[in-house]
Amino acid sequence: MAKEKKSVKSKQDEQAQLLTLLRAILPKVAPDPAFAEKLYSAFEAELRAKNRVNSFEKFCERIPLPDLEAKTLEEVKQQLMAGFGDADLEIEPNEDGKGLRVDVSLPDGTQFHKLIPVRPLAPEDSGEAEVTLKFVPFPVALPGDPEMIWALAKRENLNPDEAAIALTKIEDEFWASKTGQKLIRDRVERSFPEFIARVPAGLLGDSGLKRHYKLPEPVKVLRGGRKQS
Repeated sequence: MAKEKKSVKSKQDEQAQLLTLLRAILPKVAPDPAFAEKLYSAFEAELRAKNRVNSFEKFCERIPLPDLEAKTLEEVKQQLMAGFGDADLEIEPNEDGKGLRVDVSLPDGTQFHKLIPVRPLAPEDSGEAEVTLKFVPFPVALPGDPEMIWALAKRENLNPDEAAIALTKIEDEFWASKTGQKLIRDRVERSFPEFIARVPAGLLGDSGLKRHYKLPEPVKVLRGGRKQS
């Protein structure tokens, strides 16, 4: 498991380096800034899509499925809901009784499909301790109200600029999705507060972000502190 975590981090680092290199090369081969940005965005979106598919596959591989009893199926559903937020989930036992069909539809229209075979519980790993990238605080504020803070978190391998870029991309994708367009038609304001309150946790997690609180927390200014003698 530790090797798997290291492999994931190594892959993320390689992709970050590739995107940085692409950002430097594109202006040289595509003088039109708008066209260069479209190429970069398309490449970045394709990488993100592949990463999400890989994450979904690995997520399903880790789900225990010793049987197809109602209690087990409910536990599987809860795990999927925790991982993919308000995505549409459908699970159905296979006709031969040897597996569980899982269909996940994300708000942006992305769909995942997987057959999880019935398998015994994996033995506890007695090898190396897991190396997990920790979440660290990533507070953000809007330019018009810098004292109103949204308490988010980012993976420790992301710097603040990378996390901010990822958050902006996710917000654009959310409002362009079927769910986002429906909210706009329902007269929901296209704003950051509405986005951060409604975006699925899975979309944030794919980019190494996490929402601590759906509601903004104002900064508490301490006043009248005691003077040190």
